[in-house]
Amino acid sequence: MSIKSQSKILTRVCTVANGSGTIAAAAVDDVQVVCTEPPSRFAYVSNGGSNSVSAYTVDASTGALRAATTLSVPSPYALTVDPSGRFVYVSSTSGAGVSAYSIDRVTGDLTAIGALSVAAGGTSAGMAVDPTGRFAYFVNLAGDRVLAFDVDANTGALSPMAVSSVKTGGSPYGIAVDPTGRFAYVANTGDGTVSAYNLDATSGALSPMAIPTVTAGSGARDIAVDPSGRFAYVLNQGDMTVMAYGIDAVTGALTELKAKPPKTEGGPFSITVDPKGRFAYVANLDGHNVSAYTLNASTGVPTPAVTPTISTGNRPASVAIDASGKFAYVADNTDGKVSIYTIDAASGVLDPQAALTVNAGQAPNRIVLSR
Repeated sequence: MSIKSQSKILTRVCTVANGSGTIAAAAVDDVQVVCTEPPSRFAYVSNGGSNSVSAYTVDASTGALRAATTLSVPSPYALTVDPSGRFVYVSSTSGAGVSAYSIDRVTGDLTAIGALSVAAGGTSAGMAVDPTGRFAYFVNLAGDRVLAFDVDANTGALSPMAVSSVKTGGSPYGIAVDPTGRFAYVANTGDGTVSAYNLDATSGALSPMAIPTVTAGSGARDIAVDPSGRFAYVLNQGDMTVMAYGIDAVTGALTELKAKPPKTEGGPFSITVDPKGRFAYVANLDGHNVSAYTLNASTGVPTPAVTPTISTGNRPASVAIDASGKFAYVADNTDGKVSIYTIDAASGVLDPQAALTVNAGQAPNRIVLSR
């Protein structure tokens, strides 16, 4: 027995267990189909201070990073990897748009794709590719819009959709697409709201939901959706809280959970949910640490972990979790390094692996992992 065709959701790879063999006069009743996220193979860091993107290979056993090549990129800020692990997209703060790169599947090195960039109208803060890898979305921070692009399945090149943009709230920053590829959400720092959109499965076009915005906290900066697609978490930079929402399985509408939002430390900058949906992490620039939370599997409510904060290097900006949920990577903005941690499977607490710290470029902003 084998898988006839894989899911269109590229973050899932399905395998069959106990799918072969013969049992005389008895039915085979222990066949299992398991769909999981493929292991992380490469890591990429945008270095705003040195106009570069650093590439690394990931050791799946130890979590260690080994430096590959460093690519020159003008004023890089945000970056994202498509779910197939073939392409990387990097935004610029200098008006150079969004640059597209292909990933060498052996070394992890990056090569520019065709025309180096597409216009994005200033800084693209948040970036996301839908789970099928067909559509890409970039948040236009200054223009209060989300820009939408089709992704060429062969080359990774970007081209504007027929409906090329939608309006957001004030000063949008973070964006998340739910794991089924049906809904998208944008955190708006300027007015403390979340904009909610339906995602057309055929065209990729975004359209406001029946309830187009929900209230978040002061300075809603970043948003993450858990891997089950049932809950969303908004990081509010102004009041230093994490707000949690339930996601309606049919409409995608957000409903704030009835629980007191837990606090972060100073200068919260980004939020990440681990691939198993058990823990969430916030990088705190001014606290020089990461806040850790456990996520209730039934209710989605976040609560501070048994060790609620973990020290990092200077001004951590971004946290990435590998697909196995064993390792965490923190981009330390002032130090120009990536710190590596093991994750306690029961508590979610990060254990620093000081010997495994690696150099990045100057002022790293964001770290992402690729399959």
